[in-house]
Amino acid sequence: MPIAREHRWLYPIDWYELSTFIRFTRAKGRCEHCRRPHGRDVLHLGDGMWWDEEASRWRDGRGRAVPALASPAELARAQPGFVGIGAPAALRVTRVVLASAHLNHNPGDNRARNLAALCQRCHMRHDADEHRRRRWRNAFRTRAMGDLFA
Repeated sequence: MPIAREHRWLYPIDWYELSTFIRFTRAKGRCEHCRRPHGRDVLHLGDGMWWDEEASRWRDGRGRAVPALASPAELARAQPGFVGIGAPAALRVTRVVLASAHLNHNPGDNRARNLAALCQRCHMRHDADEHRRRRWRNAFRTRAMGDLFA
């Protein structure tokens, strides 16, 4: 996720190196919440469950193995044309991109324990409350400016 122009000054000059260390050295190229691998296309069901090619099994949104589902190939063979959870028509493909996220939402706090390598899904879920707060603040500011000049 690109850094917003108004927040760029909060990040250290060596942010790229720090982010690279967190994502690829410490996290070994996997999301630290759900274990999705960086730079790969991943099959998922849209509810957080995704197909781990390396382990040949489904994983939930926290990276734990889900034993009850068949592989995507077995689902396609067993139920051609079936539409529903776990069916081939319900499968989606997403390219995973890791980003370094600030766990306390403070871009000035760049300690290693405050940074995590997160895929885009986990990053958006982690920042959801912060995004909601910012949307409310921006809408409030827009309405206030309208009241001021109306």
